[in-house]
Amino acid sequence: MTLPKFIICINGVFRLGMVNQHKHLLKPGEQCIGGGYYHFDFVSNVIILDRESYDFGRPKWHLLEVLKVPSTYRGMRIVYKYDDGFHDDFNVSEELPIEYYD
Repeated sequence: MTLPKFIICINGVFRLGMVNQHKHLLKPGEQCIGGGYYHFDFVSNVIILDRESYDFGRPKWHLLEVLKVPSTYRGMRIVYKYDDGFHDDFNVSEELPIEYYD
């Protein structure tokens, strides 16, 4: 069953797609530093990220200097919701520099 999942790689690449497992988003030689699930809030123009990858855990945002986002999502804010009662939401768009790629 495919679900909307995302990963982040150690080199800053952010990738999302409809896949069975998070590892299916990886390209050969890439190192994943976390992932989770996503959905779009088109009214607010936000990509909402949440939960965690069974294989790779929660995104390790602190390891990134820049997030490389597909240019398709230019102009959208990105927010990660911990939903654990301990952490505040992480506003990725404000906390990390964003670079766009094709």
